[in-house]
Amino acid sequence: MSALVVPAPTSSRHLSKTVMWITAGVSALVAFGIFGVLTAAGISEGFNLVAAVFVSAVLFVLLSYVLSRIVEGRRKASDRLATGLVTTAFVVALLPLVSLVSTAFINGLPRLDATFFNSSMRNVVGEGGGGLHAIIGTLEITLAATVISVPIGIMTAIYLVEYGTGRLAKAITFFVDVMTGIPSIVAGLFAFALFAIVLGPGIRFGIGGSVALSILMIPVVVRSTEEMLKLVPNELREASYALGVPKWLTIVKIVIPTAIGGIITGVMLSISRIIGETAPLLIIVGMSTSMNYNLFSDRMATLPVFVYTQYASQGSDAQAYIDRAWTGALVLIFIVMALNLIARLVSKLLAPKGLR
Repeated sequence: MSALVVPAPTSSRHLSKTVMWITAGVSALVAFGIFGVLTAAGISEGFNLVAAVFVSAVLFVLLSYVLSRIVEGRRKASDRLATGLVTTAFVVALLPLVSLVSTAFINGLPRLDATFFNSSMRNVVGEGGGGLHAIIGTLEITLAATVISVPIGIMTAIYLVEYGTGRLAKAITFFVDVMTGIPSIVAGLFAFALFAIVLGPGIRFGIGGSVALSILMIPVVVRSTEEMLKLVPNELREASYALGVPKWLTIVKIVIPTAIGGIITGVMLSISRIIGETAPLLIIVGMSTSMNYNLFSDRMATLPVFVYTQYASQGSDAQAYIDRAWTGALVLIFIVMALNLIARLVSKLLAPKGLR
């Protein structure tokens, strides 16, 4: 005879949305009031908006749990507590991103003008100047690194998923995992040593930076593409083989088009991973205050190195250098955002009709 399972008692009463909004408002009012008093008393140096939002979220979770326990009962209160903790974790993860973007926007906005986008730092020692040379250098070096990395990464992933079964596949997987954790400065040192042996010591040029960045980019492309290819149902492959289609044509016409959205997203993630690297570019590319469109000759400027040098090597008018550094960081954020939006649009257009 099976034992009777008695469910926990539930209450027919429930908290309305109006009560929850009032609770959220009270929590925010208390949290912002506390930090306002601390700022006014001089205990806190400036109003900490991020901390106030976090405290208000915690207070809301606690107050909603107490109110739910009183009105709705233990089961509903536990459910609200779990939901509140998950939401709070999301807010905590989101706050650094919002703080970073807002800080870069506020500090970089004063120099986000036409001069910054149509002039370089040639012969500029104080106010004025811009980052056009750094923007061009970043786009060229990143594009060259993408051209090097994407074909190698995608074909490696295709081999691992569709063909690789023996020791070679296991060795490739192992080395890809190792390359994923390589520090960026090691990639820069490798590229510098390689080109110094071939072309002589003291070599500095843009394509060397592209090679260094491709070392960091290839493992990300391989891993993301490999996971996307594994998600393609085997039934699609088997149906293609049943019609007499060769394996290579099945991969080109069936597998890759099915996974193209995820592959493009992985490529864009890898670009976002490398576009802000500074250490390898400092070693192999260097820094220039003039325009240089040639990847194969002389030093080039890039936005990460531009931001670093503007902040680290301030002149007599320090504020002008700091403003340019913040604006360079803001432009770099805009470029990453634009690339991700383009990737989403392209992946949506190229995805199979049933997946759009």
